[in-house]
Amino acid sequence: MYYHHSNVMTRYLTLIGTLLISIIYSINCDGQSAARSLKLWYAQPAAIWEEALPVGNGRLGAMIFGGADEEHIQFNEETLWTGAPHDYSHEGASQYLGKIRELIWQGKQKEAETLAMEKFMSIPLGQKKYQPFGDLWIKFAGQGKVNNYKRELDLSTAVCRTTYQSGSTTYSREYLASLPDQTIGVSLKADKKHSISFDLSLTSLHEGFTSIAKNDGTIELNVKVKDGVLTGTARVKLIARGGKVTVNDQKLHVENADEAVIYLVAATSFINPKDVSGKPEILSKKYLSAIGNKKFDLVKQNHIRDYQFYFNRFEINLGSSFSEDLPTDTRIQKVLAGMDNSLAALYVQYGRYLMLSASRPGTYPANLQGIWNDKLNPPWDSKYTVNINTEMNYWAVEPLNISECHDALFRMLEEVVPSGEKVAREHYNARGWVLHHNTDLWRGAAPINHSNHGMWVSGSGWLSQHLWEHFMYNRDTAFLTMRAWPILKGAAQFYMDYLVPDPKTGLLVSCPSNSPENGGLVSGPTMDHEIIKSLFKICIETSAIIKKDRSFADSLKNILPRIAPYKIGRFGQLQEWVADNDDPTNKHRHVSHLWGVYPGKEINWQETPELMNAAKQSLIARGDEGTGWSLAWKINFWARFRDGNHAWNMVQMLLRPTGQKGTKMTGGGSYPNLFDAHPPFQIDGNFGGASGIVEMLMQSHLNAIDILPALPAAIPDGFIRGVRARGGFELSFDWKGGQLVSLKVTSKAGFPLILRYGDKTCSFPTKKGEILRFDHNLKKI
Repeated sequence: MYYHHSNVMTRYLTLIGTLLISIIYSINCDGQSAARSLKLWYAQPAAIWEEALPVGNGRLGAMIFGGADEEHIQFNEETLWTGAPHDYSHEGASQYLGKIRELIWQGKQKEAETLAMEKFMSIPLGQKKYQPFGDLWIKFAGQGKVNNYKRELDLSTAVCRTTYQSGSTTYSREYLASLPDQTIGVSLKADKKHSISFDLSLTSLHEGFTSIAKNDGTIELNVKVKDGVLTGTARVKLIARGGKVTVNDQKLHVENADEAVIYLVAATSFINPKDVSGKPEILSKKYLSAIGNKKFDLVKQNHIRDYQFYFNRFEINLGSSFSEDLPTDTRIQKVLAGMDNSLAALYVQYGRYLMLSASRPGTYPANLQGIWNDKLNPPWDSKYTVNINTEMNYWAVEPLNISECHDALFRMLEEVVPSGEKVAREHYNARGWVLHHNTDLWRGAAPINHSNHGMWVSGSGWLSQHLWEHFMYNRDTAFLTMRAWPILKGAAQFYMDYLVPDPKTGLLVSCPSNSPENGGLVSGPTMDHEIIKSLFKICIETSAIIKKDRSFADSLKNILPRIAPYKIGRFGQLQEWVADNDDPTNKHRHVSHLWGVYPGKEINWQETPELMNAAKQSLIARGDEGTGWSLAWKINFWARFRDGNHAWNMVQMLLRPTGQKGTKMTGGGSYPNLFDAHPPFQIDGNFGGASGIVEMLMQSHLNAIDILPALPAAIPDGFIRGVRARGGFELSFDWKGGQLVSLKVTSKAGFPLILRYGDKTCSFPTKKGEILRFDHNLKKI
């Protein structure tokens, strides 16, 4: 008996041990898989800028090339632009508004555009350019042949790494952009003492720059933009352990160190759009003094703690593609042969990373290239194009649980309102404020470039609705009252004065304006009417919530039914204009008249199904192909149409390799570093794509939170954690075999909860902080 008992116990303990090992192995594998799923990595250095890896702290941005023989770090500071404080408005322009309208209504579009070019446009006709700041170079001695090379960006920590072997020595570098310490930091190490030798220098593309290396282990770079007044100072501090540091021809030379740390700081003379009296030489010195001789590990620790406070709120898993162990550029190359689900999940998290790197409270918003630019003459000036691109940058910040990043956009809006008020008066003899299709660091608001697309009046109406969206996700009535309402009300006041009766129908129309970049200067573009109606409804609702300006809200209620309605055209499409001028063969990148489908909700399956079908017909006619950001917008459209399979095909197109050596693709897609390719690089597609993927999994723009409203067949299993919905809710849910498994909802505001999954709908009162759990049938558990 004893033997038998002992034998059983032995087998039992062996079984337990095996199970424990299996569990530990599983946890370890899951952990490794999760770690891999949050990394971009490559087996060779970056050969071009679009292969380099981005870091940023909202104010400073840098691109890491990871060269073995020579490291190149190209960097930016968000306020280094060409130009100077300037009033772009055209004095007396409003005298010609009536004549421009008459010409348009008489069918004399070219004459109207010509008159507008002469009398109505911004002075000067263009705006200013975002600028690169400088380049940090680390030239290594005696590297020889390199083996086992790898560079990576870890999205979970916002730290880049480069590792390789040269001879019998293993070298490693880490790079980060710290918000707490306001620095770009680089750590250089080797596994053998006295192995680190290099020359460190700072240069710039700006003419006449000066770079001075000093015996205290610092380099000072001074720049001045050519076409403007702004100056900038960058400083590098080198801390070497072991070895020797000397100055050689304006470079710092390090010989036989055990390890080294480099801290880079930068500042400009910009204080605000009206004040450029800042002292960058003093401010940059202050940044460097604050760092002192901090160990890199402490800077890294503080950086990770700050970053993960935001990043760790959200997770997404769309299933494995069994490609996670491949380099990121290889995965992108293989996308057209077969969709990579986990690469799409990585793309969502990369969008969050890029936003956290480019846009933090107290900084300015992400521009056309985020915060990263290496050219003195960047595409479209790398400014703020607000007829889609700037707005798209911020579509995902609320649902992806980085709401604080919206603050940078609101800061810019508060600065552009005074310019917009001047343009409203001078150009339209109107109250309130208006913003046309671009702005820059100096907050230009007047129409630019050409009247056939620059005279678009809805930038203010669209951007101001981001304030409302922020409220909808957070339910902060103090924010709505104090910060949002003055901007919303001012935007609405402009349209109250600007809308004009159509001479044929008597209905109010937007004139003169443009359906962004398509069709020239016209009367009654559908997009304008969608934005204006939506804004008026928001203002009416806001007035009721904050109990202010009731008579103003009543005026809006009276105007709303007088605005020209949305119309279905001759081939069943949603008309882009009041007139049925749509061309079914037009494949234009903009699909502006579908604004009411997304990001708006003027057109939806619940209230306007006929218009929804017409909008779908418009999108089919426009086609799937497009620029990077156009592909991203179409993902969101197809998600709202609840066609997950079509949306997923668009995600595949967005991830496809574009602009890479050996590829023939010329349309939108992705560069090797996962930057969105217009082409060229524009960051909006990164953010719009992330928004669209999440929109397939959860929507909250109507009267309920819809779970898995457009789930593609290609994502049968997955989960999402920490996604946010309007009403102040945070959701986590799993699905398997295409069906919901479980759902957790946290009420952040105590707002009533309405859930919808398939044909099931349920509603519950909630308390602030309450957690509710549901099974696959939305039954509360």
